[in-house]
Amino acid sequence: MARKEDGLTSPTTQSTADEKEVLTPNNDAMNTTGTGWRKLSEGDERRGAASGEEMQIELNETVATTRDTAKKVDAGSGGASVSAAEMVEYKVYRRRWFGLVQLTLLNVIVSWDWLTFSPVASHAARYFSTDENTINWLSTAFLFAFTAITPLVIYVLHLGPKPSIVTSAALILVGNWIRYAGCHSGEKGLFGVVMFGQILTGLAQPFVLAAPARYSDLWFTNRGRVAATALTSLANPFGAALGQLIIPFWVEGPGDVSRMVLYVSVISTVCALPAFFIPARPPTPVAPSSQTPKLSLISSVKFLLRQTEFYLLFVPFAIYVGLFNSISSLLNQVLLPHGYNDEEAGIAGALLIVVGLVASAITSPLIDKYKSYLLAIRFAVPIVGLCYLVFIWMPGTRDSGGVAGPYVVMATMGAASFSLVPVVVEFLVELTHPISPEVTSTLAWSGGQVLGGIFIVVSGALKGEGGKMERALVFHAVLAMVAVPLPLCLGCFGRGEKLVLRRVRSDEAEGRRGAEA
Repeated sequence: MARKEDGLTSPTTQSTADEKEVLTPNNDAMNTTGTGWRKLSEGDERRGAASGEEMQIELNETVATTRDTAKKVDAGSGGASVSAAEMVEYKVYRRRWFGLVQLTLLNVIVSWDWLTFSPVASHAARYFSTDENTINWLSTAFLFAFTAITPLVIYVLHLGPKPSIVTSAALILVGNWIRYAGCHSGEKGLFGVVMFGQILTGLAQPFVLAAPARYSDLWFTNRGRVAATALTSLANPFGAALGQLIIPFWVEGPGDVSRMVLYVSVISTVCALPAFFIPARPPTPVAPSSQTPKLSLISSVKFLLRQTEFYLLFVPFAIYVGLFNSISSLLNQVLLPHGYNDEEAGIAGALLIVVGLVASAITSPLIDKYKSYLLAIRFAVPIVGLCYLVFIWMPGTRDSGGVAGPYVVMATMGAASFSLVPVVVEFLVELTHPISPEVTSTLAWSGGQVLGGIFIVVSGALKGEGGKMERALVFHAVLAMVAVPLPLCLGCFGRGEKLVLRRVRSDEAEGRRGAEA
């Protein structure tokens, strides 16, 4: 068997059906290539007992099926060892970049769709003859739609990333043009039609926002998965930055709202159409872990419900994603009562995201190389919490410090937050392998979206005199600081052995076997 990654090929060996080791109840991390099953390591074998009975049953059923298939193949060949002679090649393909770029574009535009109206909430409220709290519901409904369709997203992603990407593209196309139809109907538009289109685009988001971990697991090796996940995941907030920065320049008054929605619809169409032509999967596996049999959805959920490390990552991730969604949606309403204008608020939102993207572009390759997930989390989480705390006082510094205060805090918050996103998504996959990546990523993002919707509603209710939102900022800061200790507890209290990188171990074990062969 030959292993080929990025143009490098190294020999590996595959066992026959008769040579496979007998599985013990502790083997939770197994790897298969063709018909050969082998244990990953002694440490993984010991940890298997903690993975739960359902996890082992599921894997044993898969092993039994694989063995039966191997026996039939050998029998059909007259007793010859077909599997020993069979050559399997691990190889990465250039075509993966086409799908990666398309997934990136869809994440950009679906996030832009989310913040179509928030950067110009006052103009949109006058255009639709309503108030800003009602306009906020366009963002809130978008986030709640994510949670409503989460079970279907997990099922579709379980089939593969392409069905999920195509589904999202179709919903983006339909939702955007329905929104434009609602805005273009009559002098004041039809707000109900716009809301329906907004919900459709909200339903599109989880199909691409939860897809990066699944796509990188299928198309990339462990040398590039964090970077690939970072690019596609962080494209989502980049779309929000574009919306916050560009839309205020398109809308100078209520009469410009309909034309602005038309521009966004055209851009969405251009970004969505190529999704129908991306490849579904690589012709051959790119790494051993990419073809490891994954647990069923029910067994995966049962296992996660009992894993402490999952909660220590899931809860703070959901809180910080929810806070980011809330502050992004309400930023101009936070700053405008203190004398800032729409353009200055838009620049603050853009700094939050652009600086974050630059920071993630620097940190992701390093984390990919050294696999320092835990160090990155312990460094970035306290910074995020402190940024939300300090931001309570920043809007009020307009008279003394101009725009410097909010800009500096937003940039720092973005750098720390965005560096965390791909790290947590990939760390969840590593700790729960062989659970399929879409399960943990979809649950994590879903938690963030529903909390974001709740935070927006609560923040709107906390508006004070003159529309000022100091109480909402205090609410944000309290939540951010409460979440800080949770991920810092990872590996503590004698649970360091629970932080093994199972998927990396799977690929490394295969490489060692190849070297020995």
